Amino acid sequence: MNIGAIGILGGTGKEGGGLAFRWALAGHEVVIGSRDASKAAAGAAELNRLLDGKAVVRGAGNPDAAQAAVVVLAVPYAAQLATAEGVAEHLAGKILIDVTVPLAPPKVDRVQLPNGESAVVVLQRRLGAQVKVVSAFQNVSAAHLKDANHEIECDVLVCGDDAQAREVVIGLARDAGLRAWHAGVLANSVASEALTSVLIAINKRYKIAGSGIRITGATDS
Repeated sequence: MNIGAIGILGGTGKEGGGLAFRWALAGHEVVIGSRDASKAAAGAAELNRLLDGKAVVRGAGNPDAAQAAVVVLAVPYAAQLATAEGVAEHLAGKILIDVTVPLAPPKVDRVQLPNGESAVVVLQRRLGAQVKVVSAFQNVSAAHLKDANHEIECDVLVCGDDAQAREVVIGLARDAGLRAWHAGVLANSVASEALTSVLIAINKRYKIAGSGIRITGATDS
């Protein structure tokens, strides 16, 4: 699927870097962003080492990365709103994939939703209707994303108010080797966000590297 460049804000982190790795392997142009452009360059160099000539990613400051055709927000919850608002001028008319989970360390295995609602819905409200915010990838553990031979045993729930934007994200999930599902409007993201803490609790109790979810009863998403 040719959608143009993908810019990943927070691409130096585990989740953002893992998605960058998988999308680059699938043939996408990928730019990883950071508040510090030199940190992004170092992160890109590490990913390029793992990619071993099969693909190349580029590192840049967040404003540069946000000029990509599709933008991914993969930063900790504490930095979510500030990071997105800092590049808002570059987001109008684009799809913004938000991977945010409202975790509150150290009790990350306890559901803590902001005022009882979805953190992604709050972001959509702040950015306005000119940005097509889509929620996805919250339940995918970063543990195995950088291993191209590892099958990730976790489906992706994709929530958003624009069905066409959701379809683009489902295609990107497939390109990353993941099975994805239309999971309804953006408000439904509250379930995905809360479920992450449940999975963390399961991981801790049963010593699992990265538990996930599967949708049963259908042969294809």
